[in-house]
Amino acid sequence: MTKKKWMLSLHIVFAAIMLGTCVTFLILSITVASSSDSGLILSCYKAMHVLAGTSVRASVIGTIVTGVLLSLGTHWGLAKYNWIIAKEVLTVVAVIIGPIGMYIWTLKGISLMTDVGAESAYQGAYVSNMFWLFIGIGLQLLSLIAMYLLSIFKPWGKRKSRG
Repeated sequence: MTKKKWMLSLHIVFAAIMLGTCVTFLILSITVASSSDSGLILSCYKAMHVLAGTSVRASVIGTIVTGVLLSLGTHWGLAKYNWIIAKEVLTVVAVIIGPIGMYIWTLKGISLMTDVGAESAYQGAYVSNMFWLFIGIGLQLLSLIAMYLLSIFKPWGKRKSRG
């Protein structure tokens, strides 16, 4: 197997970890939203928080590094094709929402649950935090699916050179 195929394989593995973690976040957040068991809610938030600080960060870093190396090591380049630029923009969204947003929102959920307890589930701060967590998970999932589709279909072709 060539270096390019190894790098592409690693890139796909990291992207799959990102998608799997995002789906896990979705399942855990639905559990949080539909449960009244404060122990279960706190456990779900703690699991999401651990994932945000570990697999989300590792997969985002791995995907970015392998993506840049693939772009630089092939004819695709970093800015030659519109679909690659779109993936780069979506990657910025994924970085802001993933390791940063998810970490903050899950930590806030843990704090609200430990400070106030189960009663916090009916307070404005908790509902607002849960809303932003759902929005973040949805945007993360949409950006990841869009990146997969861009990688498969490679739309819009090569950028027109200026000059």
